Order: sequence, then C-alpha cells, then structure tokens
Amino acid sequence: MSEIQEINYHLNELRKRILRIVIVVGIVSVFLLTFHAEPIQINGFMAYYPTPEPLENMAAQITNHMRLNLVPDDVQLIQTAPGEAFFAQVYIAALVGIGVSMPIIIREMVGFIKPALKENEINVSRSISLPALGLFVAGCVFSYNLVIPYILEFLYRYGESAGLVTFLNVIDFVTFVLQFLLAFGLSFQLPLVMYAITGAGMTEAGFWRKNIRYAIIIIVIFGAIITPDGSGITMWFIAGPMIALYIAGMVIIERKEHKRLNI
Repeated sequence: MSEIQEINYHLNELRKRILRIVIVVGIVSVFLLTFHAEPIQINGFMAYYPTPEPLENMAAQITNHMRLNLVPDDVQLIQTAPGEAFFAQVYIAALVGIGVSMPIIIREMVGFIKPALKENEINVSRSISLPALGLFVAGCVFSYNLVIPYILEFLYRYGESAGLVTFLNVIDFVTFVLQFLLAFGLSFQLPLVMYAITGAGMTEAGFWRKNIRYAIIIIVIFGAIITPDGSGITMWFIAGPMIALYIAGMVIIERKEHKRLNI
C-alpha cells in the first residue's frame, strides 16, 4: 500500500467512526426533542416512561429544571427572539446525547488509534472507558449542584445591589450552564489522563509528584481563564477540585507502581 493509499484509508476509517458517533448522538438528541418523560408510581417508587410530545419534550423538561434550580429568585429567564427556546433545547439535547454516547465515543476513538498503540497502551485504553464516563457524569453533577448556582447568585448580586431588575436570555443561560458542565466533565478526566500517560510508559510514576507545583500553577491559571468574573473566588470552584483530582491521580499511580515493584 502506497503512502497516499494509506492516508486515504485512515481518513475513510476516521470518517466512518465520526459518522457513527454523530448518528448515535443524533438519535439520542432527537429522542429527547420528541418524547416527554411521564412520571408513574411503581410500588412507591417514582419512574418515568416516554410519551410522544414534541413541544413539552425531555429537553424542555431539563430546561425548566435548570431554570428552577439554577436561576436566582430575582432573575427572570426570557427569550428575546422567536426560536431561542427551541435552540436552547437543541443545545441541551446535544450535550445529553454526548454524555449518554460517551462509551461509544471512547470505543470509536480507541478503535481508530488502536493500530498505532502498543499492547500495554491498548490495555490501558480499554480499562479507562467506563471510569471516563463515571468521571464525566460526576463532574457535571458537581458543577450543576455546587458550582453553577453559587456563581450565578454571586454574579447577579451585583445587579441587585445596584437596584437593577435582571433579565437573563435563555440562550445565554443555557450556553453558560453547558460551558461549565462540559468544563467540569472534561476536567474530571484529569486522573485518567495521568493514569493513561503513565500506563503507556510515556512518563514515570514519580513524574507527577516532581512537577506538582507547576501543575497547580497551570490549574489555577486555567480556573482563572474560564471563570466569568475577576473576583478570584469563583475560579477556586474549578481549580480546587482539579488540584484534588491531580493529587488523587498521583497517589493512585504511585500505589499502583509500588504494588507492581513488590510483586
């Protein structure tokens, strides 16, 4: 096989895998935009089943849940142009679709790079698929329940102190929330990235402890960049958990290396 043929083969392979990911995410997103989650009591437990309802769909239910739980009491969530509420629901459906499809996304990514990996790298990539999904969900839950409500309340108190009536555009609100959900979902992957790099033999186990001071500086700068205010307070809601995750990943890697040497 010539070099050009090999490049075309890899490009076609990448296109097929990306297409599979897009189809799966699209199916989940369309489902959320088409069906309504209807509650039902089963032996005292609340369960839900889908019913066709394009207007009051699951994405709209999620939007309403976000409004009730995240928007401060004195802030009104509005739409200023036709279709903004719909596009907000599309964004939410796409994010949920990505989250639900994460195992397939990871599988397709690993499948694409598998020919270039060594045996130990393949084993590492397989072992982190399920934890990656768990950490992504954990990051989103942490952000949704602890970070976003505080940041919104903190920022909109400036308007309250000035006697202003605050209106929040639904697109701006959803974009703000999804930005933080994605940022935390991805940042919670830090221990797995460290584990994968060490497991693949690219660094030694002691590398992370030797460079912890530099890592903390980088994490703090990252937290300062993605937070929307310059108070220096909200950035620690991002930097703090990431530093804790870094230390946790470092300890896990060192313990694993210690066990390996004692076998």
